[in-house]
Parts: sequence; structure tokens; C-alpha cells
Amino acid sequence: MFRTALVTAALLVAGPVLAESEPVGQRVEVNGMQMYYEVSGEGDPLIVLHGAYMNIPTMGEIIPRLAENHKVYALELQGHGRTTDIDRPITYPNLADDVAVFMDKVGLEKADVFGYSMGAAAGLQLAIRHPEKVNKLVAASVAYDVEGWQPDFKAFIPQMNVEMFLNMPFAEDYKKLAPDPDGFPALVEKLIQLEKEPMAWGEDVKALKTPVLIIAGDADVATLEHNVAMFRLLGGGGMGDMGKPLPASRLAVLPATSHTAVIGQTDLLVGLIEPFLKGETPKGMFQ
Repeated sequence: MFRTALVTAALLVAGPVLAESEPVGQRVEVNGMQMYYEVSGEGDPLIVLHGAYMNIPTMGEIIPRLAENHKVYALELQGHGRTTDIDRPITYPNLADDVAVFMDKVGLEKADVFGYSMGAAAGLQLAIRHPEKVNKLVAASVAYDVEGWQPDFKAFIPQMNVEMFLNMPFAEDYKKLAPDPDGFPALVEKLIQLEKEPMAWGEDVKALKTPVLIIAGDADVATLEHNVAMFRLLGGGGMGDMGKPLPASRLAVLPATSHTAVIGQTDLLVGLIEPFLKGETPKGMFQ
């Protein structure tokens, strides 16, 4: 009886906390589309942007883990998940502007941003086009120039066609959530075109004042050299322990990790993201 009473009391105390931690799904009109988003957790605001062909569930455990310390706004971008599509190309500037409008609609003046793949490029454009809205940016598996893609991927882009994507697992995932279950081929067409869009943002990246954490797999879609070049554009790559402060931006490379494996490295990602957002750095012997 005593043990039962303790368990019951614990459940009564934990019940509201558990309920509050459950993500709340909502929709808001953004540039003619009905954008779906979920809010979870408490703390400083953090916007999460998924990759191409993905949605909130396929981002895995990273969203609930980040919600342990932040108020997370997880978005589903144009034509993805439960967000409607509109008669407009999917481009990184368009996606960035959508996020900016979203922030205005929900009353977010400024937030940290975590983006993966397509979402990372959209986050990078958000920092470039709307710097006043981004506190810190975490960009996982991103490039700032088409020349940064791996040679194999650059060679693959011209071969892309809608049919090769129709039997992939995310085609079935699309039907489960999409407002138009038959809209997947049209989305694929737009995403193939996105891969062919010009992308040369070096000068814009160099001019950024926003601190950026670059995260890449060591077998990612962008070359390691490209990630290092981006870090140098952001002021990184010099020697520490010489009396100068470290740059605000950071670079992390995940071992034995391909592009699609990056988002599944939850513990590593959280271990990198949280100190960056808190402004914590490892201490050297001269500090």
C-alpha cells in the first residue's frame, strides 16, 4: 500500500510535467501556404529546420532532446510534412523568407536556429537575409557554394529524375502526412530544381556577424575542405593558446558519418550544440 501510494503521488506530480513536454502542433499562414509547426519545451527559443524530403518525425530524437533545454519551434517547410505547397519554386532564399515571416507571425523577434541539410542552407540564408532575427546558427551538413559538393554528388545531380524517387521510403512517409497525398512528384520536381540552383554565397558568409556552428560528417555531401573553407570565412582556423580569444563560430566533424547519418547522431549533436548555444568553450592550460 505504501509503495502504491508513493508511485501514485509520483505520477500525479510528473503528470502535468509530462503533458507540458508534449509537442503542440499548430498552423499559421505564411506567404500563401498553411505552415505546420510544433512547439515543445521551455527556455530560449530555438527554431529547427529539417532536410529535403523530411518532416518533423523523420528528424528523429534531436527535437525532443533539444526541447529539454529550449523552447523548440520545429517547422515543416514548403510542401513538406503537413505544410501545404504553393505555386512557387523551392529555393533557399524563399525558404529563409518563409521562416522570417513565420517568426513575425508567432511573435519571435530573434531566435537560435538549428538546420540540417536543406534546412541548414535555409538557416544560412536566414542569417544572411535577416541577420537581426538570428542569434546563433547551427548548420549541419551544409554548403555555401555548389563547388563545395562532393564530386560524386555533383555528377549525380544531372541524372536526377522524378521516377527514381517514387519508390524511396520517404515517398510513403509523404503520403501519411501531406495535405495532398498525390503531390509527391511535384515536390520532387521542385527539389531536383533546387539542386540545380546557383549557389555562391562566399562573400555573404564572410560578412556574417552571426556565430555559426558548422557540423559535418567526415563522409558528408560537402567536402571536408569546403567545411574548413567556410570556417575560415567565419574567422576560424587560427591557433588558440596565443592570447587571442577564440572565434565565435565553430567547426565540428563527426567520425564515420555519412550525410544521411548526421541527423541520427543525437548524443554527439546535443553535446556539440548545447555548449555552443551557451557560449561555453573547453578551457586550455593558459586560461
